[in-house]
Order: sequence, then C-alpha cells, then structure tokens
Amino acid sequence: MEIKLHEPEGQAIAEVLAEQLIIHSTDAGLNLVGDLYFRGHDKVILHKKNISSEFFDLKTGVAGEILQKFSNYRVRLAIVGDFSNIPSLSLRDFIFESNKRGYVNFVGTVQEAIRRLAT
Repeated sequence: MEIKLHEPEGQAIAEVLAEQLIIHSTDAGLNLVGDLYFRGHDKVILHKKNISSEFFDLKTGVAGEILQKFSNYRVRLAIVGDFSNIPSLSLRDFIFESNKRGYVNFVGTVQEAIRRLAT
C-alpha cells in the first residue's frame, strides 16, 4: 500500500494506492481508518477495486461499520470507481444520499474525488 498526496489549494488529500484488496474485512477497514487518521489524513481517496464486494452488499453491514468509523474520526472519504450499473436499489440510494451529504463520496475519477474533498 502506498499513499499519494494531492495538495489542491494547500489542502492535503491522501490517495491510497495498492494492487490488492485493502478492505477485505471489517477489521481491515477499521484498521485502515485508524492508520490514516493517526498519520494525520482527514481527506482520503480509496479505489473501488481495493474494496471487497462485501462492502457494497449493504446487508452485510461492512460498509456501515467502516463508514461510521470514518465519520467518528471525521475523515472525509471519496471512493473512485464505476458506480453506473449497480443493480441494487438500496446501494444506488445509499450512494445518492452519501453524495448529497458530501462526507462520503462515490465518484468516477480521482479528479472528481479531489474536487469534492477540496471543498
């Protein structure tokens, strides 16, 4: 895992880069949030490809538990990936509501993630 810093207008945004799954369980997600927070990162970009499919199955509760931890630590998050063809209505609604609030964002590109987190 590598962290690439983006600094639009002097703000630090940490992009987590990896070839493998980073969030493969609730514990891994919670550890990641804690690690990022203690490194001083309060704006984070993750890639969908690094997150287990369990996260996107809302019935498992994995997303809720991990995203609650991001919220508790006040770490804003953008998840980059293709979210255009999601069959689950509940997940589509969750993404829509998350993007409206802006604390957790589901976006298509790193540039969009940076733009949303920089505001």
